[in-house]
Amino acid sequence: MNGRASLTLRLTALFAAGSTAVLLGLGYLIGGTVEQHFVEQDVEVLSGRLDAARRILARAASEADLAAVPQQLDDALLGHPGLAVAVAAPDGQLLFATSGAGFPEALLARRGVADAAHPLVWRTPRDVPMRGISARVPTGIAGAAPVVVGVATDISHHERYMAGFRATLWSFVAAAALLTGVLGWLAVRRGLAPLQAMKRKAEGITAQRLHARLAVETVPVELADLAATLNDMLARLEESFRRLSDFASDLAHEFRTPISNLMTQTQVTLSRPRTPEEYREVLGSNVEEYERLSRMVADMLFIAKADEGRIVPTRERLRLAPLVGDLVEFHRLAAEEKGVVLAGEGDGAVDGDPLMIRRAIGNLLSNAIRHTPAGGRVAVAVRRPAPGTIAIDVVNTGETLAAEHLPRLFDRFYRADPARGGDGSHSGLGLAIVKSIAAAHGGSVAVASADGTTRFSLLLDAAEPEAPAADS
Repeated sequence: MNGRASLTLRLTALFAAGSTAVLLGLGYLIGGTVEQHFVEQDVEVLSGRLDAARRILARAASEADLAAVPQQLDDALLGHPGLAVAVAAPDGQLLFATSGAGFPEALLARRGVADAAHPLVWRTPRDVPMRGISARVPTGIAGAAPVVVGVATDISHHERYMAGFRATLWSFVAAAALLTGVLGWLAVRRGLAPLQAMKRKAEGITAQRLHARLAVETVPVELADLAATLNDMLARLEESFRRLSDFASDLAHEFRTPISNLMTQTQVTLSRPRTPEEYREVLGSNVEEYERLSRMVADMLFIAKADEGRIVPTRERLRLAPLVGDLVEFHRLAAEEKGVVLAGEGDGAVDGDPLMIRRAIGNLLSNAIRHTPAGGRVAVAVRRPAPGTIAIDVVNTGETLAAEHLPRLFDRFYRADPARGGDGSHSGLGLAIVKSIAAAHGGSVAVASADGTTRFSLLLDAAEPEAPAADS
């Protein structure tokens, strides 16, 4: 059977093969049992005739009596058609045999006696089937060696009956095998009906109908796990398509502004002759837009690689106090321009990629400074919220964020308030990159906002303490 055969055909063939094997075994058992019954029946009759011959020979006390034994044996068979008897002397000479029985030498041989447990079957010269047994029987003559007596019966009737019985039996087995194959096909078709229903349901699922689910409660128990797994897969696909659609929409929206700016400014510049200084000013402005597009593309590529698990950070022991101190100093000028106080405190160590960790903390700092009003405060704090965990908190004062926005702040291009988008120099991917870096390091992110204070947390595994150096 080739690999593309239908499941219905495979199961039907297996069911038919199994049932046929059972029926064949049953047929052989029944046939063998009936045959054995006839053998036992014949042996019982033959054993009775052999006992009669044994009694007759026991009464033969002289040679004269022994000479009369054939006639007595012949008389004992009257009324028993199909029975035959033979007597052989110890030297193998045949003393008496029923006419036409054709007793074989193997039955009457002194060392080849066929007892009741092993009857011998042969065919006479007239092709009559016979079954016989033999035994060494002592005579009444003192000191005489036992003779070999064989008795046999015609089994023609048994053979004809068994031939008809076997023909009927095997015809029934063949018909039953065919019928069970048909019934098996019907049973398999009915049993696989839930799979057909699942197939029809799956055919209706498209990119626009990924919300559809298979009804787990209506399928058999054996298919429930499959249906649940397919539903889980559809849920993941639906979420991936939603995110992809949102990402494409957000991407088009974010690209539209710089591209529109470039196009408008270029068209206005080309509308009339300009001085070299004016062209230089326009080109400088265009470079800023190109840089913004370049940063956005680089950020999107980073996030795309992170989503595919292709971001594999290096692992180095990082002391966070000097790293945070460097970042605070780097962003201090931007904070002072806005009138924001910037501070850092705490220490700890993590095993991670220095550039990625620096980028994540820098993005949190940049985001906090951008959304902190003049006179506000931004602080970076390193703490241990639990054994084995390091939390890098970036806290800023300002407007409290509504609770419904918090779960989505790390989504791509999401802004709690579009009006807070700043000067347009930021791609809206900074917090999404922080989340991707945390995931690449086996960590997580969190955010909380209450009473005019917003806290972003980068949670990472704390570095294991370094083993003390061994004494030399």
